[in-house]
Amino acid sequence: MDTTDPDIVFDEAGICHHCRAYDAQVAARVISGERGKRHVEKIVDEISRAGKGMQYDCIIGVSGGVDSSYVAYAVKKLGLRPLAVHLDNGWDSELAVKNIENLLKIVGIDLYTEVLDWEEFKDLQLAFLKASTPDSEIPTDHAIFAILDKMARKLGVKYVISGVNTRTETHMPPEWSQGHGDWLYIKSVHRRFGTLPLKTYPHMGFFDTRRFAGHVVEILNYLDYVKSDAMKVLQEDLGWKYYGGKHYESIYTRFYQGYLLPRKFGYDKRRAHLSSLICSGQTTRDAALEELKIETYARDMQEADREYVIKKFGITEAEFEAILNAPPKSFWDYPSYSRMARSKPYAMARNLYRTLRRRKQDGKPASVTGEAHA
Repeated sequence: MDTTDPDIVFDEAGICHHCRAYDAQVAARVISGERGKRHVEKIVDEISRAGKGMQYDCIIGVSGGVDSSYVAYAVKKLGLRPLAVHLDNGWDSELAVKNIENLLKIVGIDLYTEVLDWEEFKDLQLAFLKASTPDSEIPTDHAIFAILDKMARKLGVKYVISGVNTRTETHMPPEWSQGHGDWLYIKSVHRRFGTLPLKTYPHMGFFDTRRFAGHVVEILNYLDYVKSDAMKVLQEDLGWKYYGGKHYESIYTRFYQGYLLPRKFGYDKRRAHLSSLICSGQTTRDAALEELKIETYARDMQEADREYVIKKFGITEAEFEAILNAPPKSFWDYPSYSRMARSKPYAMARNLYRTLRRRKQDGKPASVTGEAHA
């Protein structure tokens, strides 16, 4: 990591706050070895009991990438009965589609695919590009969460098993990307720069997002997950093929992370991804520095992707250049739930609520006002 994260802080030893935070997050969220195995057994038992008598006992998201593909393999091996859910936002690579088809056929998992209205979604993605913030993947990520939640509620399934894992995903600076669950932020950007109404776009409100988070299981945090080992299993046992970079199974993600972010903002997300792998012992700092000397991906493919993206969005070269050269903006430049939470009226209301709650709790038995309710 370097100072392309504007909020980075280095201590006297030259270690940044991301690496310090990594240790704390692993301690809080990761369970390894035999304890991890026992925890997984407990989770599997809970999910199985909750889904007894139902066709599916959990929902998983699949993109064709490493993490989600390994989750599909792992949960099936653990004896669970998942429904795989995929969001087709119009940018799937042929390789990603093939990976999904091969994997699910071999392990025996049913697939549900939600196809977004392209004109609507294109309008939203263009709005984010015109907003000039470094988080144009938010429309896709938010829709994925919403679709997983929708299918879980529709089928009465309590648990959603996620491919998110602490060991390989801890170093992403908030200034590089934030607001994935913030529907107010998404609406604000679209209201300012969009042209079509969002009639069918899947979304979740403030309380929906928090309710959904309570049903998500990050199973890879308990499986001693090593990305290179997972890739080897997927390739040798399931015919899975690598696509060249983290999240590069999507053409748009590949282009956005590998072309637009470095040129417009100076952000190379490989720094964050590789830093997490260094902290988890899955690569070395020297090897990571060598990888950063290489292009994010092949130059000829970058140019082909640029031409494809411009054509698919239906914009001109001049319009794309205007997007590329517009002054960078921040998440905080637009209305959002997070910005609202920073306002003085909100802080005053929150402090008043906490004061009234403490007064109400005074004098009550500890069993009623225990820590779980604080």
